[in-house]
Amino acid sequence: MRVLAVLVWAPLVLIVATILGAVGALASQLPIASLAEALASDETRFAVAMSLRSSLTALALALALGVPSAWLLARRRFPGKPVVETILDLPMVTPPLVAGIGLLFLLGREAPVGGALSAMGLELLFSPAGVILAQTYIATSVIVRSARAAFGAVDPGFAANAATLGIPPFWAFLLVEVPMAGRALLAAAVLGWARALGEFGATLMVAGATRMQTETLPMAVFLNIASGRTDIAIACALILLALAFALLLAIRLLTAERDDSLREDADVRFAA
Repeated sequence: MRVLAVLVWAPLVLIVATILGAVGALASQLPIASLAEALASDETRFAVAMSLRSSLTALALALALGVPSAWLLARRRFPGKPVVETILDLPMVTPPLVAGIGLLFLLGREAPVGGALSAMGLELLFSPAGVILAQTYIATSVIVRSARAAFGAVDPGFAANAATLGIPPFWAFLLVEVPMAGRALLAAAVLGWARALGEFGATLMVAGATRMQTETLPMAVFLNIASGRTDIAIACALILLALAFALLLAIRLLTAERDDSLREDADVRFAA
């Protein structure tokens, strides 16, 4: 039994210790005074504000696109559905750098789509709009997959009952299915937001790396490590880690409460 306990606990302890060791080593590279100065710098504040603005905008766009798409995938059958689902999963398994190159070629001025947008005065590449585009592209795939599972866990009979009461399908979706999947959808939104906050590769290709213009937190880490400003790089990295930890903890709490409620419902049904 003691050998079994060691075999079970040792890998977990090793993984946790490695992660904490890496974070601790990162934080210990700067004295407290230097870290406070780096955190208060204009560049750090710009990167934080840029990351929050762009990621929240990307989250809103990803929810507007992803939630209806997820409902359709969960509720409807149509020809080619497995192929569509596979395409939607591609951004999750493709390196963001590759996705960014694809978007760069798609939206370049010489491409049909990019040329049409340029003719209308819409310049997405190498601008803050490009940051939002790259983050939306990555976050939407995460939200579609998570929201699809959320709607799949909701009994479609509730919406059917609402229809018998004369409630239109759109309002049944909005007033019945979305609230019933609300906690899981909120967890999907938090996960998508976390993914948008940490996005780097696609942003680098689509928006470029320009200080005080397209400089998100990951971009600030990259730029300052490359230029030798390790103080600002470490400060931005620690802010990014703190935000990621808070968002991931929120997801854990949301999903834990949802799992508890599901278990309670199952116990009630079993007892009945």
